[in-house]
Amino acid sequence: MKFKKIIIILAVAGLGLAVFIWLNKSFVNKTKNDQPAEKIETTYTKKFEVTEGSTYGILMNEAGIATTTRQQIFDAAADLYDLSNVRTGRSISLIYDKQTNELQQFIYPIDTEEELYITLQASTTATTTGPVWLAERKAIPYEIKIKTAQGLIETSMYEAALAQGIDERAVIGFADAFQWTIDFAWEVQKGDTFKFIYEQRYRDGQYVMPGKVLAGKFVNSGQALYAFYYKESDTNEGYFDQDGNSAERVFLKAPLAFRYISSGFTTGLRYIAAFDIATGHRAIDYAAAYGTPIRAVGDGTVVFAGWNGAYGRMVKIRHNSTYQTNYGHMSKIAVTYGQQVTQGQTIGYVGSTGLSTGPHLHYEMVKNGAKINPFKEVFPPSAGIQEENKSAYLAAIKDWKEQLDQ
Repeated sequence: MKFKKIIIILAVAGLGLAVFIWLNKSFVNKTKNDQPAEKIETTYTKKFEVTEGSTYGILMNEAGIATTTRQQIFDAAADLYDLSNVRTGRSISLIYDKQTNELQQFIYPIDTEEELYITLQASTTATTTGPVWLAERKAIPYEIKIKTAQGLIETSMYEAALAQGIDERAVIGFADAFQWTIDFAWEVQKGDTFKFIYEQRYRDGQYVMPGKVLAGKFVNSGQALYAFYYKESDTNEGYFDQDGNSAERVFLKAPLAFRYISSGFTTGLRYIAAFDIATGHRAIDYAAAYGTPIRAVGDGTVVFAGWNGAYGRMVKIRHNSTYQTNYGHMSKIAVTYGQQVTQGQTIGYVGSTGLSTGPHLHYEMVKNGAKINPFKEVFPPSAGIQEENKSAYLAAIKDWKEQLDQ
C-alpha cells in the first residue's frame, strides 16, 4: 500500500511539474508575442543643404543622380513647384531603398507650411510602362504646443521680449497683430506691458519655430489693447479686438516694420542744425539704418517718384480723395509714377538724400491738402465679426482673454 501511495504522489507531482512547465512556456510565449515587433527600416535618407550658389542640378549631381532621373523629377514637380527656385538655407532629402540603393523619393520644403514630395511609383496608365515620378504638396505635420509670453518695457518691446528668452520670430508675429494700432517707434512708453499666447511648432520632438499668435494684449499708457486671431469665414479671417472689431485699418501705424525699429525708442529730427534751418516740421522722422525697407501705409497710386529738392528722393502716394502720404530722403526708390501699390508693399529704402544729416525716413500724412499728425487721426476698421456671429466669437476668445488678464 505504501508503494502505491508513493507512486500516486510521484504521479501527481509529475503532473504538477508538467502543468507548471506548460504554463511557464505559455506565459513566456505570450509575453514574447505581446511585445511589439522590432521595426525594420527599409529605407535610408541623404540630405543635401542648399548653400549660396547651389542649384537643383548641382545638388542632384553631387548626390550622384543620373541625368535622366533628375530631369524626370524636375518635370514631375513642374506643375506644383519650379525646382530651379530652390532656396538657400533649405535642404533636399533623398530617400533610398536599403536593399537596392535605388532612389525612391525626393522631398523639398517649399516654405514653413508645405513640403514637396516626389515619389517613384508603378505606372497607373496603359500608355506608360515602368515606374513614374509623381509629385504632391503636403502640409508639414507639426506638433503644436501653446506658450504664453509677457514682459515689462524699459527701453523697447523687442529688448524686453529677448530678455525673457522669447523667440524673436514670435515677438515679430505679436507686433504684426498690432501694426495697425501701435507705432512701436513713437508710441511705446516705459512701463508699458505686453502678453501674448502663441503656438510653438515641433517636429520629431525638436522645436522648429513659433506658429500663429493666437491672442495678445498690449497696455500702452494705461490703455489695454487686444488682438485675437479668428476665422469667421473664408473671406473674413485675421485679428479682431475684444468686441469683434477688426484689428486692421485703412493705414498702418508706421511706414517701417517692427523688426527695423525694434532696437529702442526712436529719436526723430525736429530741427536741422547742420543747415541752420527751422523747418516748421510737420512730419514724423524715423531713424533707421541705411537701406531699411520703407512700406506703403495703405493701398493707393504713386503720384510722385523722384527727386524733390530738400526731400531728396521722394515718393508720394494718393490713397483716396482725402488722404495722401509722403516719404522723403530715400536712398533708392522702388516704385514708379502711376503704379498701384498695396498696404505693406516696399516702395523704397531709407537714405539721407536732400537736406538730411543722417539716414532716416521723413514721413508725412496729408488730409485734404493739409499736413496732419497721423497719431491723432482715427481710422475706421476693416470688416469686423458679423452681428449674428458675435456670440460665437466672444465664446471662442473668452478663455484667451481671461488668460491675458490674469
